[in-house]
Amino acid sequence: MANIEPPDDLINLQRKAAAAYEDAMRQPYTRETWAPWLEAAEAVQAAVTAHAEATGQNRYEVEMAVKAAVRQDGDE
Repeated sequence: MANIEPPDDLINLQRKAAAAYEDAMRQPYTRETWAPWLEAAEAVQAAVTAHAEATGQNRYEVEMAVKAAVRQDGDE
């Protein structure tokens, strides 16, 4: 896998998605409680795809680099 340094905006989006997931997990399941996570996850996926296309990088590798950066910070 290539050494990819994801930009801060992608890392911050992933952090927000992780936080929304944690919030959703603490509540009973309803569409409303999971909607913020779904929206955040969709935003991450769209941003990762756009970044990969704009930079000519492998989309999967960009996504994994973003997730690794968040894990490394202890936020996911």
